[in-house]
Amino acid sequence: MRLIFMKSLIRWSATLGLLGSTIITTWFGQIPKVLALPEADVIKVLQGVPVFTITTEQGGPLIATLEDNQKVTQVFMSQQDANQFLAKLKENQPDIGNRVKVQPVSLGEVYRFAIANNTETESLKFAYIPMQSAVDSAKKVLNDNGQQYQGGVPLFTLRGGPDNSILTIQQDEQEVIPFFFEKAPIQAIAEQMKKDQPDIAQTMQIEVVALENVIGLLQTKDDAMLKQIQLIPSQETMKFIQETIKSQQNQGQ
Repeated sequence: MRLIFMKSLIRWSATLGLLGSTIITTWFGQIPKVLALPEADVIKVLQGVPVFTITTEQGGPLIATLEDNQKVTQVFMSQQDANQFLAKLKENQPDIGNRVKVQPVSLGEVYRFAIANNTETESLKFAYIPMQSAVDSAKKVLNDNGQQYQGGVPLFTLRGGPDNSILTIQQDEQEVIPFFFEKAPIQAIAEQMKKDQPDIAQTMQIEVVALENVIGLLQTKDDAMLKQIQLIPSQETMKFIQETIKSQQNQGQ
């Protein structure tokens, strides 16, 4: 794996930096009808991240109606958090809790569903629920950088180098722009770079960007480099992916 701070990302990373300072919204709704990137490209960026929803017996999302009649469904970044929510729902509202379940689905499919259910007369909003450990890490990083956590699902990346660019990683023949759902992996990269590239390491800084802002960037910026974004799931979610693959392989046998 080769780590790079690319000059070609200066313009893009500057745009992302501006978005990173202001959370668009913790509610994922009101999706534009005209996207800067084709819908298929946006979904491709999001497809590799499993998230967890609460679904009904018919397979649709469990929807809450707020006082203003806005319809909202929750999307959990953590399977454990989704399971805990369901357990409390069964305890407090067993008539509902016993008729729903935790359902894994890709973030790309959530996006596709949101597009399909966003109309001029009615829309379904998605509340993304971050892992508390990621929020705690994000608060510390932001405080160290003189900023404050304003909500949203935290993603962690590195910025540095002579042009203060966003980190990219060489994977096979492709350069990807990684965003991590946890701080630990990006911290490990920073520590390794202190050994391998100490001059650049002195300029590096961990940054926090909201997932909602990255999605907003995909929706509003016409830049082919956005296709290089790679969202790296948490260790908990990676374990879920591995167990799912193993289970499917066993069923195939």
